Amino acid sequence: MPEPTRSDGLDLGRIRRRTVAVLALGQVLGGIAFGATISLGAVLAADISGDDTLSGLATAAVTLGAAALAVPLAALARRSGRRVSLASGMLIALAGVALVVVAVSLDQFALLLVAFALIGAGQAANLQSRFAATDLATDASRGRDLSLVVWATTIGAVLGPNLVGPGEALGEVVGMPPLTGPYLFTIAAQLLGVALYLTALRPDPLLLAHRLAREASATARTIAKADRPVAARYAITAIAASHGVMVAVMAMTPVHLIHHGAELSIVGLTISLHIAGMYALSPVFGLLADRLGRIPTILIGQGLLVASLLVAAIGQDSTVFVTVGLVLLGLGWSASTVAGAALLTETSDEEHRTRRQGRSDLAMNLVGAIGAIGAGAVLGAIGYGGLALVALVAVAVVVVLAPAGRR
Repeated sequence: MPEPTRSDGLDLGRIRRRTVAVLALGQVLGGIAFGATISLGAVLAADISGDDTLSGLATAAVTLGAAALAVPLAALARRSGRRVSLASGMLIALAGVALVVVAVSLDQFALLLVAFALIGAGQAANLQSRFAATDLATDASRGRDLSLVVWATTIGAVLGPNLVGPGEALGEVVGMPPLTGPYLFTIAAQLLGVALYLTALRPDPLLLAHRLAREASATARTIAKADRPVAARYAITAIAASHGVMVAVMAMTPVHLIHHGAELSIVGLTISLHIAGMYALSPVFGLLADRLGRIPTILIGQGLLVASLLVAAIGQDSTVFVTVGLVLLGLGWSASTVAGAALLTETSDEEHRTRRQGRSDLAMNLVGAIGAIGAGAVLGAIGYGGLALVALVAVAVVVVLAPAGRR
């Protein structure tokens, strides 16, 4: 049923659909930029530091940068709107990309890590986009709108790494330092993303939502539900824990497969299928979240994570089992984070919403970084199967606390 046009001429249904389309296109551009960037991060870190064991610090720097900038960008969104916040995040990331080229030219490892931390702002902006999709959403469309923006990441995530080869060839033509040519595509995608947000994200969804909330209050009507802080904290916990499980197991899978004699092509295929599981079916989980409810969909995600971890633990010596486990891992992450983000949005009133969204992204990235770092130690101590079983603890926490999400 179409949403009615207001007496002031605002067609909220049309504005909401346009907002989702703009955010989805922004996610494609952000995914291209991030995919092309992160593909070479570990290689550049190992090359400049001269130590392969430091290669993982590039990804860690991006994750920590995203965590550090999540709250400031959320605060900026609250003051100036999503348009300014998202564009600012991509501009900071653009500065980081330029600094990567400078760091490689100067052969400075510390400067390279600073550059990747700045690039984390782009990841923080990408994460904020899914919340921006819910600013004007209704209860019936919130999960779907959010999931469509998440799904758009699939396109960028697939295209980005595949631009490495052409980018390197282009970089040689223009005289860029080795391994930095692909960043030309990153720069172009970031610039297009900034222009898109500044010009097309009008009216700003968050500022409009604030205005509508004020009008509703002024006329003694309310379109927002009562604030539910306990349920909101549960949503943040579910998102962060699911992300930590996903990152910990995913980060150690290439190492485990290579130690068991797998070819690099098999490792690449496994990770690609995992990424497809993370994003490709997010609209399905968005629909489930809208129709079955947020908590049931989060619990479906936890069930998929349990299946993933058990398959990986039992079949750790089989490439096929590990690959199946990684696909299920991506699906469980998708269901949990899509439903969790929708739950967080609708359990937070207008005053607290953007602040909690920023804290959620902060917690998500911090737990992911801790999971990636700690997973290496666990893998060395008790192996890949042991790592998968340890990760079940985080899943159990989310399941046990589920009643809090209904408060």
